[in-house]
Amino acid sequence: MKRNLYILLGVIILVGIAIYQNAGPGIQSVFQHEKPMPTEMGPKAGLLAPAFTAQGLDDKEYHVGGEQDKAILLNFWASWCGPCQQEAPELNALAEKYKDSLNIYGVNVTKYDNKKNAQSFIEKYHLNFPVMLDLNGDIYEKQYKGIAFPTNVLINKHGVVQEVVVGILSPKELEKKVKDLTKS
Repeated sequence: MKRNLYILLGVIILVGIAIYQNAGPGIQSVFQHEKPMPTEMGPKAGLLAPAFTAQGLDDKEYHVGGEQDKAILLNFWASWCGPCQQEAPELNALAEKYKDSLNIYGVNVTKYDNKKNAQSFIEKYHLNFPVMLDLNGDIYEKQYKGIAFPTNVLINKHGVVQEVVVGILSPKELEKKVKDLTKS
């Protein structure tokens, strides 16, 4: 009786392996617990990041959306924003420390600021990452539904929003989120 039970168990395992190997990627992803890529786009965790291309103040074009070589921290800010000023040195440190796995893109929402003040902010805080101007607020308001400064959108290298952080975090909390982002 015991021997028959072991034989039956062995057959079930072999049949399971055969089904798994021959069923294709659909059933394999169920066993591997992989999340399928989202198809919906929006400024919310689990959705594809709204895509845009904008010119940086360095005259280079930067693209957000879709597959990338590195994860992205998209930082929406204004020069008059106290928490943005407080966060700037930490963003510089993260940009340097994670330069091989993370792109930080600053987006000055110039609709609520002005280019001269934005430029002064960049110089004062020695920002070491690209900064773009959102002159009409199209990126911030229409695509990313921004409501407060700063807003940081964490996007993995597959173009999927991992988290939207409204307001400031402690340096330790922000770095933990960046570590998690660059590992995903």
